This record gives sequence, structure tokens and C-alpha cells, in this order.
Amino acid sequence: MLDIVIEARQASIGPGMDVRRILPFRKRRMVGPFIFMDHAGPVPIQPDLQTSMDVLPHPHIGLSTVSYLFGGQVMHRDSLGVEQLIRPGEVNWMTAGSGIAHSERFEDPAALAGGQLEMIQTWVALPEKDEEAAPAFDNYKPEQLPIFTDTGVWMRLIAGDAFGLKNGVKTHSPLFYLHVVLDQGARFGLPGEHSERGFYLAKGRVEIGGSTYNAGQMLVFTKGVDPIILAKEPTTLMLLGGEPLGERFIWWNFVSSRKERIEQAKADWQEGRILLPPTDNHEFVPLPGDASCPAGSSQTGSPPPQALS
Repeated sequence: MLDIVIEARQASIGPGMDVRRILPFRKRRMVGPFIFMDHAGPVPIQPDLQTSMDVLPHPHIGLSTVSYLFGGQVMHRDSLGVEQLIRPGEVNWMTAGSGIAHSERFEDPAALAGGQLEMIQTWVALPEKDEEAAPAFDNYKPEQLPIFTDTGVWMRLIAGDAFGLKNGVKTHSPLFYLHVVLDQGARFGLPGEHSERGFYLAKGRVEIGGSTYNAGQMLVFTKGVDPIILAKEPTTLMLLGGEPLGERFIWWNFVSSRKERIEQAKADWQEGRILLPPTDNHEFVPLPGDASCPAGSSQTGSPPPQALS
């Protein structure tokens, strides 16, 4: 059966840049290891808004961020010294582990001239044994990601395994993450090999069991249920899920299985023990006040607007 329907909530990360925030949700904190999901855009990249749209250096612990673009370009810089221009169709997987800081800036002239920015960003919680792993960043090109096509169906495996597809994207726990495009009238399903499964409707409209669902909704299904998804118009889905990891606490950009680790991360950021990107270290996002983000609560809402990923 359908477990829950999550309605995306509107949030602003700066002038001209609104996002639809899907996870975490108060009645459904995670789907498999996925603990956060934002859908940004589509938004025309205006030269006069270029600087104000930037996401300044900010920290993470205990998770991996996954950036996936439909359109536009973003420059990623992190405290490992990585500088990576993120393009549509690539997978950009940053493992924060024990602590990393990164920025996302909209500075490439091709992006400013080329139209609309649209991206999906997710956070994947790490298993307890990997929460203090060394930070890492990997960029995977579209040709490294398997694609499946059938009548009315186009599908790219972003990470994990599903429908018999696998790729080389390094993950830390069993999961699946797919970009699926359906023509009107096409039928699709969910992979059956994972305990927790759902999909986010990025575009379009679908019908399941006589009920209609629209863009901006996430549907999560009970284990063992195999829904038939009928596209009522051209539709884009992001399928995700995997095996649950247990309770996680989330505060601002920090995720951990331990409340005290969140407190340590707060102090580390305040005291400068999480390094800034070496080529982007002149400004950063300060730690939010405790009044806006109660520490160590698993019921804390989404991160503040500055921290898209």
C-alpha cells in the first residue's frame, strides 16, 4: 500500500533561488538512507543575481551529498582542494564523513548565457561505521552511468543497483537512485530488491490505483507493494530508497547517530577546525543561532536556506 504522500514545501536559499524541500518530513524522516532532498529551479540564471545566488562555504558531517543537474552549471569547491564544474547528467558525490566544507557558485559564463538552472540535491546518511570516514569527492560523467530505454521509458541509474543495473558510483550502504523519464501513457514500477522505496515527481502527472499525483509530491510505499505507475503526461521521476540505517539526528548541515557528535560539529565550525576550501576561504556561512535550530533533535526541520547541500 501507499505509505505516505509528502508535499514539497517552498523554501528560499537566496534572491531569485527558491527550492522545493521534500525530505526530511516530520512524519517521514528518511527513505532508506536518504535523509534530505531539495529540488531547485528551474530558474533562469540572471547575471545581476549571480553573486546573491551563490551558496557560501558551509560544513557537513556524517553524510554524503549527491548533486544532480537537469540544466545549468554549478562550480563546486571544497576543503579537500577540489574544484569541479558540475554539469547536467553527472553524479557529484561528496562524502563528508568526519567533516568537510564546500561552496556552490554560479559563476560560469556558459551557464549564465545558457538558460535555466535546475538540480536535485540529496543527502545520504552514512552507516555508523563510516560516519567518521575521511572526506572525499567523486565526479562521475554521464557515460559512466548505465541507461535503459524501452517504449516510452528512459532511465539512468544515478547510484546503487536497481532493475539489474549497477554502476561504479561508490556508496556506503545498499540503495538505489534513478532518473526516469516517461512518455504519456507509459507504465513503470519500483525496484523490488530494496526494503524502502519511493519516488519524487519532478515534472508531470501520474496515476496509481485510480488516484492522480502531481509534480512536487513524493510517494513512499510499504515493503512488498509493487505499484503500477501510469504517466498521464510527459513525466520525470526520481526514484530512491534502500535499506534503513536506524535513527539519525539532523541539525543544520550535520547528520549523526549521536547527539553529542552534533554538538562537537557545532563547536568545530565555530572554532575553525573544519577547514574552508583553499580557493574559496574569504567568506562562509556562520553557525545558526540555537533559537532557530534546536540542537540534537531528531525532529528538527530542514537546514536553513543558505545550506542547499
